[in-house]
Order: sequence, then structure tokens, then C-alpha cells
Amino acid sequence: MKRALRALATALLVSGCSLWPRGDAPEVAPDPAQGIELVEDPAVVELYERAVAFYDRLARRRFDSVETYQDELLRGYFGSEEAYADYYADLAGALVEAHFAQNRPVALTVLELRLEGPGRGRVQAEFVGEDGRPLRPGQVRLERTDRWERIEGVWRIAPGRG
Repeated sequence: MKRALRALATALLVSGCSLWPRGDAPEVAPDPAQGIELVEDPAVVELYERAVAFYDRLARRRFDSVETYQDELLRGYFGSEEAYADYYADLAGALVEAHFAQNRPVALTVLELRLEGPGRGRVQAEFVGEDGRPLRPGQVRLERTDRWERIEGVWRIAPGRG
């Protein structure tokens, strides 16, 4: 648990927030004027752990593959089959438009995690892949913000909602 909290602190520092496990508080108190705040809510830790596990599962997977689409663990991050299909189609299309080689991100990073209210949050992630266009060596990037909702104690992605 302590390792997960430290990972969360690192991720939240990137987004301008900070998390310090109880008993590990820094010498200097967080300064809200600098965008740093003390977060002790276990729901934040749960959202972070669930989001990181989800995006990690997406890395190095081809999105034009039936095997990826039928992944039961990926489906578990959604409230319904329809929500999963909508998300998957949208993401696969975005990877094509961004010219990801083989529709496959090679790395994913959670850039920001933000709570918007009780049981609602947004996670911004960056997808990185090889450029699939001819004679264009290098990488392509896609930033995406997904809305998450906590329903019956479980964080799930809620696609298609503003």
C-alpha cells in the first residue's frame, strides 16, 4: 500500500497535486497557492490504482485485433457491454487518426488524475506509439481524457459523457 501511495504522489505531483501518506509528511507543509494539496481520501488511491492498471493493460496491444477487443479484463472497467464497445471504437479510431503503427501504443502514462466531485473523476493519459506513416520515423502521441465514475464502490470508465 505504501508503494502505491508513493506512486500516486509522483503522479499527482505531475498534475500539480500532492499526496503524502500519513506519517510521511514532508518537512514543509503543502502550499495551496502552488497547486499542492494534501489528499487523504482512499477513493483517490483506488481511482489511481484502477486507472494505472487499466492504462497499463492497454499498452503494447493492437487495437485492430479481435483478441484485444475480447479481453475480459478490459471489459471489467466498464459498466456495460455497450459502454465498452463505444470506448473501444472511439479509441481505435483515434489511434488510426493519430497514425499509430499497427494501431498499437507502445507506452502509456497517466498525466493527471482529478476528482470532480463525489464518485466522479477524470484521468488524462498520454499514448505513445511508432509513427505508422511511410518514411516518417519517430513517435506519435495521443492525449486523451477519460471520465471515471465510482458506482457501487468500483471505479469505472463512463465513455461519451461530457
